[in-house]
Amino acid sequence: MSITTQLTPKGSNFSKVVFGTWRILDDDRTRNKEGLLSVLKSCLEVGITTIDTAEIYGGYRVEEAIGAALGLDKSLRQHMQIVTKCGIYVPNEFHPERKTPFYNSTAHRIIKSAEKSLRFLNTDYIDLLLIHRPDWLASVDETAAGLNQLLAAGKIRNVGVSNYSAAQFAALNSRMDQPLVTNQVEFSLLHMDPIYDGTFDHAQQHRYKPMAWSPLARALLMDPTHAPSQRIHTACTELSAKYDNASVDQLAYAWIMAHPSQPLTVIGTGKTERIHAAAAAAQIKLEREDWYALWTAAMGHSIP
Repeated sequence: MSITTQLTPKGSNFSKVVFGTWRILDDDRTRNKEGLLSVLKSCLEVGITTIDTAEIYGGYRVEEAIGAALGLDKSLRQHMQIVTKCGIYVPNEFHPERKTPFYNSTAHRIIKSAEKSLRFLNTDYIDLLLIHRPDWLASVDETAAGLNQLLAAGKIRNVGVSNYSAAQFAALNSRMDQPLVTNQVEFSLLHMDPIYDGTFDHAQQHRYKPMAWSPLARALLMDPTHAPSQRIHTACTELSAKYDNASVDQLAYAWIMAHPSQPLTVIGTGKTERIHAAAAAAQIKLEREDWYALWTAAMGHSIP
């Protein structure tokens, strides 16, 4: 099953559904390298070829866990794209001297973090490096200098950002030797800010595809005691048969991917059946009225 897409016209291919690794060390299925390798293979079997991680995930341990899993079967690397992020630094066991969480997107820090990620991930290159959050004390010239150096050295192949506003994206992009290819932001039926604040309009204007993290709103969408989620579940039940008995999470993913900015969806499950279901959701084409029916259920009122 092919569910790949280009983030930009003539750009690199990534899968429309992305395997997120934020909590893999909290999951018995993926806590050890053998289990994680098995899950990665399950992803590849259904066309989920893009793996999303970050320097800070798991207390700065997740990248190394991914690298250990890939070390068990080095043939997998050529079939996947690795996305990682840098720029957030918090007190932890490796740096007890840190007292306050902070951002650092200076050139020196970006390069140092990317080189560490390469070692931990057991790879020669990173397909896509994202600045995890805007650093208010780093100029766009400073941040771009580090990213441009990594691109020139071939250590990273693409650059993007995460949690940036449209204006912040544009400012950094103006200093890049190679254009930014994505903005990974929170987006779901319970968090629609990107369709109102210009983020997705900017993506369409400049022809890059965004990425959506927390597509199930940190599992709140599956909470039967949450009123908006209850309304969404009711709407999904009414629509399910029309879309081959699609589940709530499948329709929630399809709702995201139906937006004209064509967001890639970052999932966060280690369960094989849910991974397969998420991949299948990429084939669902929601009709316009049904998309608005889910919007209405989430908002609790009709369109203006």
